[in-house]
Amino acid sequence: MEEFSSERLGRLTGMLKRRGVILPAFEIHGGAAGLYDFGPVGGRLRNRVNQSWIEHWQSLGNIVEISSPTVTPYPVLEASGHVGEFSDFVTECQNCGEASRADHLVEDIHPNADALTKSALIDLIKSHNPECPSCGSSSWGPIDAQNLMFNTKIGAGSSGRQAFLRPETAQGMFTSFTSIYRHFRERLPFGALQTGKGYRNEISPRQGMIRLREFNMAELEYFIDPESEPVHDFSIWNQSLNLISEESGSISMTISEAVSKGIIRHPTVGYFMGWTMDFLTNVGINPEHLRFRQHESDEMAHYAQDCWDAEINGSYGWVECVGIAHRGCYDLTAHENATGQRLRAWRTFSEPRVVEINGWTTDGAKAGPAFRALAGKVKLAVEEMSADSSFPISLDIEGEVVEVLPEHVKRVQRTENVNGEWYVPHVVEPAFGIDRIIWHLLDHSYSETEKSGEDYTLLRLPEAIAPVDVTVLPLYEKDGMGEMAERIHRDLCGRKNVFSVYDASGSIGRRYARADEIGVPYCITVDHDSITDNTVTLRSRDTGEQTRVSIDDLPF
Repeated sequence: MEEFSSERLGRLTGMLKRRGVILPAFEIHGGAAGLYDFGPVGGRLRNRVNQSWIEHWQSLGNIVEISSPTVTPYPVLEASGHVGEFSDFVTECQNCGEASRADHLVEDIHPNADALTKSALIDLIKSHNPECPSCGSSSWGPIDAQNLMFNTKIGAGSSGRQAFLRPETAQGMFTSFTSIYRHFRERLPFGALQTGKGYRNEISPRQGMIRLREFNMAELEYFIDPESEPVHDFSIWNQSLNLISEESGSISMTISEAVSKGIIRHPTVGYFMGWTMDFLTNVGINPEHLRFRQHESDEMAHYAQDCWDAEINGSYGWVECVGIAHRGCYDLTAHENATGQRLRAWRTFSEPRVVEINGWTTDGAKAGPAFRALAGKVKLAVEEMSADSSFPISLDIEGEVVEVLPEHVKRVQRTENVNGEWYVPHVVEPAFGIDRIIWHLLDHSYSETEKSGEDYTLLRLPEAIAPVDVTVLPLYEKDGMGEMAERIHRDLCGRKNVFSVYDASGSIGRRYARADEIGVPYCITVDHDSITDNTVTLRSRDTGEQTRVSIDDLPF
């Protein structure tokens, strides 16, 4: 792979646009920052990467795919914390009015600028006077937090419910936990995955496919029992990984070593790091340009127990493309508390235990009619109260004060032998930015050489994700060669998982070059001999080798 440079980047993006791989969306209307099209070649590439990702994780044997709506009601994202926390700090240039993310202005000064507080960002901008990316001025207005979700409404008129376009796919898997739990016959561990669109109203989209307002996501939520976690075999990854750990800095060691030394703090996180590495290298990421960086304590989400980013080096430097986080029981607990619905799994004890139950619960016959929609949340609140609590008592339930009277509750006091208990599963989540991964696999696969005195472009995409499997080329469209090539092309298109393109325009050398430029692994050439002996020339993209084969023996 050639060295990254701005000149190479310009040629790569030009080729991707010209050949219909990735191009600005709505360009005839002036376009819109942060929105891109996958064209006739790129659409197929995106589909294949998505499908490869799904198949990769489903090979574990206990992973199912679901699909949730992209329009998400307000209460869902309020419970998850997105309404209150999903924001960036923004400031405006006083000269040109362009809005910029405050952390982007100082990211060359501070390595973890996106984790800084508002006051820290204010101090850095005041002391360093960064230039405006648009006009070069250094005059900045106040810094404010801006929520990044796109607002929308479910329903028409004043009765419509507030909602958002989802910022991630994860919440749909948490709210569907009960259905997934039943599917797996109530036995952990198991996982659910989802691919699809996510939306983030970026303040200042930049770097092409790296920072988008509408993007393709792929997330997996893996549910585990924290008291009976799966045992993982790390021996399948005997190569050393490039790690940047919070305490040890840049190191190189195997996953097994990093887990045993506590650098990777949770075995299941390490297990998914190995599986993530396998996926990325399988789709064309150069392992020499891949590393895993551990989140620092002040950078990690408050509920996370450990989190590692898979970062890929390319034309834009090191970019986070995957996040692998141990989320604990935060999400299921948040939705359970918000809804009053049980989002738990049953754990059976190896031997019965004596449990003393001493507290309160609600009397459903009286509390139900009294509290209606809030009854479930009142019940949870009452059951969390101590045994010496007294009634009546006022409770704040979702901003509404309710009066719980003595007749609404009943005492729970007994000692019993129990065979198990309900618990909230923990979750490990690998979250993939598909657009960023596609950009980097294109970046890593792209090469430029000189051939016959001319610049020659080659895209060495792995066969499993190449957007076109084979190009069928008649040497000439005469003497029956065109008709035979068309028949071969249509036959190949009718086969499972084979995508063929017919190309009869220009010299055979130019057509080979066009195929190489978009990464087609094989070309089939129909010539005069094909008409008489039913054979064709099969050309390999990577070796340039040409082999004469029977049409009946084509490897597709």
